[in-house]
Amino acid sequence: MAKDPGMGYQVTATVKEVKGKCGAGHQEGDTFEISCHNPAGLCGWFYHNIFPALQTFQFGGNLPWWKGDVIELTCPDPKHPVTIRLERKKRT
Repeated sequence: MAKDPGMGYQVTATVKEVKGKCGAGHQEGDTFEISCHNPAGLCGWFYHNIFPALQTFQFGGNLPWWKGDVIELTCPDPKHPVTIRLERKKRT
């Protein structure tokens, strides 16, 4: 198993909303550390979908519609979407 080298910002994911029942079992309030090296148990479809944004976010980049160090992303399941909040902070 690959080891997360701890590069870039530390990113914490919190499940904000689940509409319906998530097939992967994610539930509102779940919190976990996630990175480009560690999917942290996030559904593979969701992780694949957010990876470009996660990569930009983890390494300090921004997109014009992002404000500060918090973003929200939604999984690609149109029937049972899950929304997560990513928050980044400098590693100590």
